[in-house]
Order: sequence, then C-alpha cells, then structure tokens
Amino acid sequence: MLNSFNAWRSRTFGALRFPEYRRYWFSQLLSLIGSWMQSTAQQYLVLELSGNSSAALAQVTIAQFLPSLLLSLFAGAVVDRVPRRRVLLTTQITLMTTAIALAVTTHQGSVSVPLVMVFAFISGIANAFDMPARQTMVVDFVPREQVSNAVALNSLSFNVSRTIGQALFGVVAALGVSLLAGGNPDSVARLALPFYLNVVSFLVVLFVIATLPFPPVQERGNHSMVDDVREGLRYVKTHPGVRNVMLLVGALSLTVINFNVIIPYYARVVYGAREATFGLLSAGFGIGAMAGALWQASKPNPVRNLRLGATLVMLSSLALSAVPSAALALPVLAACGFGMLTFLISANSTVQLSIPDALRGRVMSLYSFVLVGMGPAGAALASTLISREGPLGPRWGLVTLVVLGAIALALLWTRLPRELPSQREVQSGA
Repeated sequence: MLNSFNAWRSRTFGALRFPEYRRYWFSQLLSLIGSWMQSTAQQYLVLELSGNSSAALAQVTIAQFLPSLLLSLFAGAVVDRVPRRRVLLTTQITLMTTAIALAVTTHQGSVSVPLVMVFAFISGIANAFDMPARQTMVVDFVPREQVSNAVALNSLSFNVSRTIGQALFGVVAALGVSLLAGGNPDSVARLALPFYLNVVSFLVVLFVIATLPFPPVQERGNHSMVDDVREGLRYVKTHPGVRNVMLLVGALSLTVINFNVIIPYYARVVYGAREATFGLLSAGFGIGAMAGALWQASKPNPVRNLRLGATLVMLSSLALSAVPSAALALPVLAACGFGMLTFLISANSTVQLSIPDALRGRVMSLYSFVLVGMGPAGAALASTLISREGPLGPRWGLVTLVVLGAIALALLWTRLPRELPSQREVQSGA
C-alpha cells in the first residue's frame, strides 16, 4: 500500500522535483489565492452595485476578456521575441496596480460598475500577454516527459488557490465589515479587504519572477511581427490535431464553459445566497477542479481524456440546471469543475506537446485566444440565455448552452487526436 502511494505521489508531483519550477509553482499558488479572493469579491461587488443584474456581470466579464480577443495573436509574437522575465514583470505590476485602485475606490465607496469595467479591461490587457508567457514557461523548467505533469500541476495550483481563495472570500468580507466598513454589513467598503490582500500576494511572485533563471530568447531574424503571427496561424491551420483541439476549446468556451457568469448568477439570484454560501458554492466548483487536476497529473497520456472531460462537463452542467437548492448544487458544481479541468488540462497538454519550441508563444497565444478570447461572446450568450428576464430563464437557458456544446463535441468527436506526435515529428514541424 505504501509503495503504491509513493509511486502515485512520484508520478503525480513529478515536475516539482525541479527546483526552478517548484519555486515558481509555490509563488503562483500564493499569488493566485489573492487573485481568486479578488475575483470572487469583484463578482459579488458588481451584483451588489447593479441590483443583481446578470447583464452587468456579463459586461464586466466582457471588458475583462475582450483584450484577449483583440491582442492574443500579437501577444504571442511578443512572447516569442521579448524575454519572458520582462513580459511577466510588466504584466504582474500592472495587475497589482489595478488591484490597488480597486481596493482604494471600494474602500472609499466611490466604486461603480463602469469603474470596475475600466479596471477589468486594464487587467485584461495585462492577462492577454501574461497567459501565453506563463504557459510557455513550463518547457523552460521541466523536460518534455514532465510537460504534461507540469501543465496539470499548474492547473492544480490554479484550482487549489481557487478553492482556498473563494472559500476565504466570505470570511475576509466578514472581517472587512468590522475593519473597513465601521460595522455596517451593507457597506461596499467591506469588500475592499480581499482586494488589499491580493495586492500583498503579488509581492512574492514578483520576487520569484525577478530571480528565476529564464533561458535566452531565440533569435527571430528579420521577420516582422506580422510575419510571426502568420507563421503561427499557418502552423495551426496545417496541423489538424492542434487545430481540432483548439476548435473544441473555443466552442465549449463560447457555450458551456462560462462558469464565471453561471455560478455567481445561480448563487445570488436562483438560490438567493449571501456571501458565505456564495463563496462556498464557488469553492465547491474549485474542489472538483482540483480533483480533476490531480487526476490528470497522474495520467501519462493527456490525449485520452479529451472526450471524457468534455462529456463530463456537459452532463454535470445539465444536472446543475435541474437542482433546486444551493445544498444540492454543491456536489454538482464539484462535478462541473472536475469535468472542466479534465478537459482543459488534456487540451492544453496535447497542444503543448504537439508544437515546436520556436512557435510556442504564438501557438499558445492562439490557444489563449480561443479559451479566453471567447469570453466576451460567451459571457454575453450565457447572460442572455440564463437571465431570469430572458426568454428561457436560468434553467432552460443553461440547458440550451449544454446542447450547443454537445453539438460541437459531436461534430469534432472523430477528428480529435488519439495519440501524441513524437518529439522528432514536433521539432521538424511534420
């Protein structure tokens, strides 16, 4: 039994044996706890400021994800040209600055939905460059045979922090009542404390990024930025395995993978939850996602779970549309998180292990484009369909999103890859 556990632990956490990756992983875990506290507080703040408007929540989500739609392809070319340390320090400082601004305006009571949208848009610009830069870091610090494990562990830290950060939101907001809001539980100033704590968490990751030994950037010759972007697009277009995975990621991001809109709206409006239950439901989703990341980290071949993960996330979302209470929604949201992470880790690992290093920034920026760049349209679609004032209502609106996602999966089912290319095939561009 002990030997089996040790073998599982070694297989599941193998990438953490490498010191540089381990330092980065733990710093990200701490920083992301603060980011998830802020994200949850921001969602709750928008609903409170807008009188529980799903449209306002969607508008902020659109403002946050629109830069990825507009800038992802350009950002990938930048990541392949500019030292990653410089890119990451710039993006993290920008994100910290927006957190400071959000904390101060919320504390002073001068915050508004339009102001939150401005901060979300600025953060979205930083994230458009930050996401492909962080995703390409995996190959800088671990060998190829550990890339899939490192991708899964990145998702694990993301979702451990999601679980902790979203669960802490209710506690921190309650502390904010006495520390910042003068004992008034209805003052928006109580929601400033998660933003202040997020600012502190950025300091650790900034120190680690400044001291990590990044490899030098490969010379790009005399190619223009436009040529670089075209080269990345051409590669994806001519490699069906990568292209079809991205098409499915984009389709599900447009439809069923819109939990940043679905969860807060269901929690606040459908179930009438306050801060503690709101945070608990979000954390339940994170627990399921964490379990999915751990399960994927122990799997040597990420391709095999593409179809399984996509199917699970749609079946569990269908179940969510039917559950009548927050208590019953908790395990269903955990299943949603498990299915989503199983699918996304499989997709990310499959793409990462199918592309040459010289094109990594551009191809992963395109992956970010279809994953995050679909956020504005997906948020608008989800908001319209699940709105209580809409033609379908929250439950049938969610069913419609699931049906649209299922159609996309059915169309791509036989075209998704079943095996990874060899390293020689990848580096030759075959």
